[in-house]
Amino acid sequence: MDKLRFMLKGKNYEINKENISNHELIGLKLKVVNSTDKKRIGLNGMVIDETKNTLKILQGEKIVILPKIECDFEFDINELVVIKGKDILKRPEDRVKIR
Repeated sequence: MDKLRFMLKGKNYEINKENISNHELIGLKLKVVNSTDKKRIGLNGMVIDETKNTLKILQGEKIVILPKIECDFEFDINELVVIKGKDILKRPEDRVKIR
């Protein structure tokens, strides 16, 4: 986790609760805290890929695809931050351009 914190913090680059929705999510740990599909609540793992509509996480040795529109995610970035999937419902390359 210390290596991840080092990578998240730089001279002009630090992910925090105000700007997380505009940053790269791959490599971050998340937990599903709310979902229209109750079976998804509690799923957790590391984000390994992102598309406009989904986040793909590695949960143990299993890959799970989570639809953004149906889930609220809790990210651990030195503090716990909850983001509604609908708020990051963009292609990642377009989402990170918004500052």
